[in-house]
Amino acid sequence: MTGHDPRRSSTVAALFSGGRLTAIPRRTARREQLLTHLATTLFETDRSYTEREVNEALLTVHDDCSALRRHLVTGGLLSRTRDGSSYRRVTA
Repeated sequence: MTGHDPRRSSTVAALFSGGRLTAIPRRTARREQLLTHLATTLFETDRSYTEREVNEALLTVHDDCSALRRHLVTGGLLSRTRDGSSYRRVTA
């Protein structure tokens, strides 16, 4: 991640308690900050993940892994094959 912004870090950190995400933000800007954080911290750029692996990674921070996975894909941070069998982190 380039250009470390302490305000962004504190905003994202405020969404967590005990290492777990307390809620998925409804506000688009905060949700985008969270999703960017999750994509960069949970997923490597040069590898593919099965849906199960994506779910397992997301379950480490929140129980609704399906919603987080969907937000990551629709937000353009993870790409998914047409059949949903493989996911990759999208790089800018």
